[in-house]
Amino acid sequence: MNVRRKKNGYFESITGMPDPLTVYIKRRVKFSEADVMGIVWHGRYPEYFEEGSAELGRRYGLSYKDFYESQLRAPIVQLHIDHFKPLFLDEEFTIRASIIWNEGARLNTEYSLIKEGGDIAATGYTVQMFIDGKSSDVLIASPKILEKCRRRWKAGEFA
Repeated sequence: MNVRRKKNGYFESITGMPDPLTVYIKRRVKFSEADVMGIVWHGRYPEYFEEGSAELGRRYGLSYKDFYESQLRAPIVQLHIDHFKPLFLDEEFTIRASIIWNEGARLNTEYSLIKEGGDIAATGYTVQMFIDGKSSDVLIASPKILEKCRRRWKAGEFA
């Protein structure tokens, strides 16, 4: 079995392409997110990743609203999480989410949940494919909305 348990990136970077687009979100573990032992339930981690993904989309023109208006859908086809240290009730942490450059009709996003002292609580990734919002056909070529983002990204507009 090939274990991909990683703290520093899952996707290979492409030489000559721009650095990842990254957002950071400060959070505190809410009462409803912890179990009776005060530990964040493992099912909450994808929700934290989703917060990061949604902020990336809003900031870089790839929001759910943008997809909807472009008659696109972008379902997650892969989700992976590596747990390192638990998060606890009322603990502050940071969500780091990064879109990693690729040439396909997909979004590769990496996540880290960073504890207040700098330790990594969890890392992971998602892969989203694009489908036509009307026909539900999988798109082989990158949609216009993604190509526009890539042009701006490559031009350094997001720096």
